[in-house]
Amino acid sequence: MEATSPRLPKLQPWYWAAPRIAIGLFVLAVIALLWLLHRQELEEHRAGLIGDALWVEQNLQFNLTRSQEHLQQLGQDYFAGNRPVAGFAPRIRSFLLNNPGVAHVQILDGDGLALRKDPGMVGEAIVGEDLGSEPVRQAFRLSRSTGLPTFSASQENGGEWFFSLVVPHFRDGRHAGSLVATYSFRKLLADQVPWWFAQKYRLSVVDGNGTILGSKSNLDAGEETLRHRIPFDPPGHGLVLVATAYQAETSLPRNLLALAIVALGAGVLASLWAQRRHMQKRLFAEQALSKEYAFRKAMEDSLFTGLRARDLDGRIIYVNPAFCRMTGFDAVELVNRLPPMPYWAPEEQEATQAAHHKSLAGLAPNEGVELRFQRKNGERFDALIYEAPLIDAEGRHTGWMGSVVDITERKRAEELARQQQEKLQFTARLVTMGEMASTLAHEINQPLSAISSYTTGCINRLEAGDLPREELHEALGKLASQAQRAGRVIRRIYDFVRRSEPQRTPCDISVVVDDAVGLIEGDARKRGVRIALSLAEGLPPVRADRVMLEQVLLNLMRNGIDAMQATPPSERQLTVRTAAVEEGVEIGVADRGAGIAAETAARLFEPFFSTKPEGMGMGLNICRSIVESHKGRMWVEANPEGGSIFRFILPSG
Repeated sequence: MEATSPRLPKLQPWYWAAPRIAIGLFVLAVIALLWLLHRQELEEHRAGLIGDALWVEQNLQFNLTRSQEHLQQLGQDYFAGNRPVAGFAPRIRSFLLNNPGVAHVQILDGDGLALRKDPGMVGEAIVGEDLGSEPVRQAFRLSRSTGLPTFSASQENGGEWFFSLVVPHFRDGRHAGSLVATYSFRKLLADQVPWWFAQKYRLSVVDGNGTILGSKSNLDAGEETLRHRIPFDPPGHGLVLVATAYQAETSLPRNLLALAIVALGAGVLASLWAQRRHMQKRLFAEQALSKEYAFRKAMEDSLFTGLRARDLDGRIIYVNPAFCRMTGFDAVELVNRLPPMPYWAPEEQEATQAAHHKSLAGLAPNEGVELRFQRKNGERFDALIYEAPLIDAEGRHTGWMGSVVDITERKRAEELARQQQEKLQFTARLVTMGEMASTLAHEINQPLSAISSYTTGCINRLEAGDLPREELHEALGKLASQAQRAGRVIRRIYDFVRRSEPQRTPCDISVVVDDAVGLIEGDARKRGVRIALSLAEGLPPVRADRVMLEQVLLNLMRNGIDAMQATPPSERQLTVRTAAVEEGVEIGVADRGAGIAAETAARLFEPFFSTKPEGMGMGLNICRSIVESHKGRMWVEANPEGGSIFRFILPSG
């Protein structure tokens, strides 16, 4: 099934930048609008502050001007004659009541000395008292010289600040005296500043040094955001009226609106950023999936193993190119096909159908199943099939995935290897018999010599005519026994070296050991080696090829005999043991030679590795191959009594 990987679209940088810039500009525009509204509101407050401050300043000037006019009128009335006007004290009191900012009023003569007034008069002073304040004296002298009303500099008395207005009066061109009105900054502001102004602003009088001489309201203005300064002239002398707006209350709805707009903008940006990350992850996932698909497709196309996917009904839903090459059918011819399949061999129809139902039922063996298929051209081939569940992305079982391996060449190679192994084993048996030829000839020659001797003796006694019947019967029995002995040796040799197909039948391992020992015991005696048998009784039979087992035992016993050539003759003993174990039957061949080094034991069963100068290094390798072909295992271990023990286990059959 062919498919092409989709090409992922490449997003331009402006694709993500434009929405973010637009939202950012929108938020900035809203913030700018709110800032402009705030600035406009501040300007309105500032304009209101300036207007209100100018109004208060004009009101103070008007009050001072009016007070000055009243004082001038009072002075003219007082200094009109030689004596004070009758009833002048009530007029002074009335002046003080109408001008709460005036602390007291003094009447001075031409020299600046206080004149006595009527009893009970406000601001009454002792006659002849001099001016007590230098700023007032300076103002008095200046007014007398200029003939104009003069304001004095500020002065402190008892923690409170005052300033004075000196109004001179002349009679007949001569300075007759002056009226001095002393103002309290605190009282003046308290009287002249209206409540609505004090509710919004704090009004203070500040001198040139920054000292606050008086204030309307002692409340703290907080962070002074708005302030307006107006020269307080009169009285002058560097005095300034400072109007400070109280800190405006926070506009909660406006701030909440601004905060909501900023939060919404931030939320939109965050949402856009999250969407961008999601899109990037998705694009990355799609790109990774595309790469993974391309990689998997390339990998599947390069496989020599055929892949075949089927649904739960047995319908083919996917095949890879290797499977198509293996069977000769195209994917179009196989996909969506139900059994029987066109690549099933007709002669194997029943076996293939049974394996098909078994795999769909989930009973396919883990080691795979071998089937014979046919190609499109009719050629047969052997296939090894492994089945595995096909699971989708949601974890549901949707079918079966089969891996199909063409094992035709492998089976041919295995058959060839088996034949070569049999030839090698047969050759090894012939080599063993060749090496034992002299010993076997001696074993056969002994019964033949005995037969010849018994025959010659019988003939001589028969010719002499004195051979009793009993002696003749005994001699003939011995002849038959020696003939049977020679026959057994020849049979064993014949059975051992004959070429035949392996035949696995139930075998008594004790009989196999006896026959193998019978072949080698002559060679053992010749080399001074004793063979000790320890055969367990009641062993279960093993299903094996009897000749191959004799070959294994004979090879192991010959190796044990060779290993004891340097052992003292009294210690040369070869022990063959059998025992029942959990896995089957265990056979052990123990010698008392020099033993095997660890590094040598690791390579002992490798082909062409030998510790003998004249050895070919195939004996133990053949022995292990024979044991493993019988589904057994072989190993070597050290003999506690010295030497080595070769053990192998065969499963009971």
